[in-house]
Amino acid sequence: MTELAVNVSGLRKRYGDVTAVNGLDLAIRPGEVFGILGPNGAGKSTTVEILQGHRSRDAGEVSVLGADPASGDRRWRSRVGIVWQDESAPAELTVRETVTHFARYYPTPRDPDEVISLVGLQEKAGKRIKALSGGQRRRLDVALGVIGAPELLLLDEPTTGFDPAARRRFWELIRLLADEGTTIVLTTHYLEEAEALADRLAVVAAGRVVAEGAPAQLRQAHGVEATVAWTDPDGAARSLMTDTPTRTVAGLMRRFDGEIPDLTVTRPSLEDVYLGLIGQRQRQSATATEGERR
Repeated sequence: MTELAVNVSGLRKRYGDVTAVNGLDLAIRPGEVFGILGPNGAGKSTTVEILQGHRSRDAGEVSVLGADPASGDRRWRSRVGIVWQDESAPAELTVRETVTHFARYYPTPRDPDEVISLVGLQEKAGKRIKALSGGQRRRLDVALGVIGAPELLLLDEPTTGFDPAARRRFWELIRLLADEGTTIVLTTHYLEEAEALADRLAVVAAGRVVAEGAPAQLRQAHGVEATVAWTDPDGAARSLMTDTPTRTVAGLMRRFDGEIPDLTVTRPSLEDVYLGLIGQRQRQSATATEGERR
């Protein structure tokens, strides 16, 4: 069996009275693009920081590329790239100076000009960082995350501030890195992004994984009912929510003896599934809290 790139069991982290991560488990295979979804405060960023070795944990077992991040040495750190939510580049240097400088920290970095082109900043290579727009600075952060040719790339909300064109360019970069065998862990608020990029997803709420699987598996296992809509002969619009849409359409075909006017079948999206899982978890937490008060 191939060793997991990331293996997390029973991860816990508290900040005072607040539990940020509460028994979280993850198993991420080498070369996989793995997405972590969850609302603000779910523990996503804390988990990423622990995986990178930037933050300590209170309990649990964590292995990243075969080592404990809490004791990872310089060689191990060179194998892990990260894009933080906050900007990390010095404002007075140019884009090329910054990427070239960061490349010197790694034993086998990518070519700086290649990376600058990959993130779409070739026309800004000679500009100082303080002159860049917010979205352009965010692209630079991505460049600094991949300049070391990491085996594992951790991306914490990487496309925040991107316009649609820049986001699509970023998706192309992630697909390129994945094709090269890079393991990628991505946290994002964009459901479309998660579905477009991730081989598997973990939905996190209140510091725990509440569902995990490929996007299609999550829709199948946790999806709400499909909606079948049509127009009756009298012109009235009709709709029906059902977990057997094929059977419903077959019944309508017999009723209409052929074509069904204005027929549509709308199946649950990943966003529907996500909101349902998060809402269910929040209701459970509220119920538990009310029980404790009693």
